[in-house]
Amino acid sequence: MYNKAAELIKSAKRVCAFTGAGISVESGIPPFRGQGGLWNQYDPKFIEIDYFHEHNKESWALIKEIFYDFFGKARPNAAHHAIAELENRNIVKTVITQNIDNLHQEAGSKNVLEFHGTASRMVCLDCRQTFAATSIDLNRLPPECPNCVVGRLKPDFIFFGEGIPEPARSLSFKEAEISDVFIVVGTTGEVMPACMIPAAASRNGASIIEVNTSPSRFTESVTDVFLQGPATSVMTKLLESIG
Repeated sequence: MYNKAAELIKSAKRVCAFTGAGISVESGIPPFRGQGGLWNQYDPKFIEIDYFHEHNKESWALIKEIFYDFFGKARPNAAHHAIAELENRNIVKTVITQNIDNLHQEAGSKNVLEFHGTASRMVCLDCRQTFAATSIDLNRLPPECPNCVVGRLKPDFIFFGEGIPEPARSLSFKEAEISDVFIVVGTTGEVMPACMIPAAASRNGASIIEVNTSPSRFTESVTDVFLQGPATSVMTKLLESIG
């Protein structure tokens, strides 16, 4: 199966990597859903946009704890580095990620579409300025906007009740039109509308290579080659097979 996947990739004109929570699990970031998922430990209402507006300080306490104190310790793993290496070789043209952890960029990927936004940046809901999250003091909550002071800062990822940001949304679906191979890594196909992207790619004739620890909603519907196992070991073997 690895040889088949490698041949598809080597013969492709345009390869896109499409990643979800599963690629970052081995970096210490748990998935949001399923066994061991964050939503089994926390009520996700704290990142509902209406709750954020109405209970800003309470929401920020959990945002800081989860997305900055905890997730902030994570580092890219071998799967992130393998995708970055494929981009460096000019094989992977674009990475579409549902993750907000910035690990693809830390691994060296440059053309990354952050479908759900990123925790590495903050936006002021009043003056609309954006700031690197590392420049914001989170010891005092809610944090102050460095530009207008009175504005409310929000992590620049989508909360429940918000739409997918542009241009990431449009560009991601464009990749589904123009890529002839999609490498789907660590996503089960349960989150809308992100799950529609590999399906659209398949309808447009792309071959779908899926990397997951267990079969997903993609496996029986759109996947052409299923490589089962942890993302780090599978992507390392796939990189070796490509040569």
